[in-house]
Parts: sequence; structure tokens; C-alpha cells
Amino acid sequence: MNKNAKIYIAGHRGLAGSAIVRELQRQGYANIVTRTHAELDLEDAAATQQFFNQERPVIVFLAAAKVGGIHANNTLPVDFLMSNLLIEANICRAAHASKVNRLIFLGSSCIYPRDCPQPIKEEYLLTGPLEATNRPYALAKIAGIEMCWSYNRQYGTKWLAAMPTNLYGPGDNYDLNNSHVLPALIRKMHEAKVAGMSEVVLWGSGTPKREFLYVDDLASALVFLATLDTQRYDALVAPTQCPLINVGTGEDLTIRELAETVAEVVGYQGKFVQDTSKPDGTMRKVMDVSKILALGWRPKMALHDGVTLSYVDFQQNIN
Repeated sequence: MNKNAKIYIAGHRGLAGSAIVRELQRQGYANIVTRTHAELDLEDAAATQQFFNQERPVIVFLAAAKVGGIHANNTLPVDFLMSNLLIEANICRAAHASKVNRLIFLGSSCIYPRDCPQPIKEEYLLTGPLEATNRPYALAKIAGIEMCWSYNRQYGTKWLAAMPTNLYGPGDNYDLNNSHVLPALIRKMHEAKVAGMSEVVLWGSGTPKREFLYVDDLASALVFLATLDTQRYDALVAPTQCPLINVGTGEDLTIRELAETVAEVVGYQGKFVQDTSKPDGTMRKVMDVSKILALGWRPKMALHDGVTLSYVDFQQNIN
């Protein structure tokens, strides 16, 4: 891809979007277009179309989304469903009208059935019931995948849906009620250390297994996919197949093991108490990433190193 090609990152202030901007800049792409929510409300169809008409990006990274953990998803199901549907629909329609060449839609591993076989292959999509705690969000993301495929089939677009595993890293949300498990653990451990607490309460049994991907590794994967040569990229977005690809490490660990890693990084030496009245969610989620590995991409960040960098980020932004 030409280093001067105009690239739009929707959601550039979010965890994933900001990492995509960093990666593009690192690789020398000079024509990056962004808009804050105050500058462009992506839930407004007319405003979104006007933006695309004016800017005419060649590549779009659709990383804008309303996101949150189990508590947030349970509390605000309408918000998670409607906001994400509107953002996806408006961007896809405007991107098609302005003849966007390549679009990378960023989904989530929660699109897959709660009890599907492990590791999770792309073809497991829509083969069973979803995890109830984030079903509205998952359904919105599934709709985004179907939008990409539908536009590819009907209009010959070349849009790809990338499904990352659980993300963490600089720019994460550390709110205890609305964040995901890893940043929530960083904050819990830090506050417990500062307060001299002898124990930390962990939600659930601690036995569910999860996979975690450092967000800069995700960004490198997305830019890698967006800049693939024509032959390999076209094979991913052929209209006869769902344009879906997993992005992850292919490795997982228990929540308890994750908590122990975070405690080691933060320097918290107390004990853990499991609050089994809180939901565990899906018992295991690890991605089959053989498809993207076969293309030549590899994650680089080890979990302990990534958590260390995240803790530095947390401390810098604690106030």
C-alpha cells in the first residue's frame, strides 16, 4: 500500500484504534484521517456519509464501538446493541458509496458460541447459543461480519472482519465496574497494595480460561492484513466465503493464573478470595489462529511483559 494512501481509523481514541494509529505511524503512513466523537457522531448516518464524501479514504479500519465488561453488558444491553449496529451500518453504507477499497472491521471473540469446541475456529460462527452476559454486543458484532460479507457478495467490495481475542495495553479502561478482567485486576491489585490490604476479592471461581493479546500486537496484525498483496487478500474476502479471520496468541491461562501474574507485576503480596456469587462467563475461550499464522503474522509480546507495560500506563494515567 502506498505510504500516502488516505487511511481512516474510526475509533482512534479507543484501545484498539489508538494502537492502529501508532502502528501506521511507526510504519511511515503519512495520510491518516481521524475524528473525535465530538467532531463526528458515527451514529448519525448523514454526518457519516458527508464525512466520507469529503475525505474519500482508501482504507478504513472500523474500530469504533461501544465496549465494556460483563457488568456493563448486563446493565446496558440496549446501548451495546443499538450503538454498535448504527456505527457499523453507517460506516459500511458510506464506505460503499465512496468506493472504499479495503475495510477492516474489528469484531470480538464473543461472537462465537458459548460452548463451541476449543480452540475456536472461524467456521464455528453461528453454530450454537451465545454467552448470555454479552449477547446484545455479540449479535451487533455478528451483524457487522454479515454486513462485510453481504457487501462483498452484492457489490464486490473487499472487506474483511478480524476477530481479536481479549485485548489489553496502553489506553485501556481501568474502571472496576465497566472494564474487562485484566485492567480491572491491575487496578484492584494496585489499590490493594497501596491500602495495605491483606486480601483481594476476585469475581467468580477463578477457573475460567482466557487468552490475552497485547493491543499493539493486534494493531500489527490489522495493518499486516490491510496491506497484504492482492492475491492473498482477495483469497480472504472472496464472496463465496465469510470474510472472517481470528487474531490472537492461541494460548490461554486461568483467571486465577492471570491474577497471580498481575499481582507479581504490581507487587501485591496478599491472598485472593473467590466470590463465586459473581458470574464466570464462558469457561474457556482460546482462538484458533492458524489462518493468520499461515499468512506470516506472529504476536510478539509475552503476557508478563505486556502486563508490565500496562501497569506503567495505569500509573501514568491513574488521576
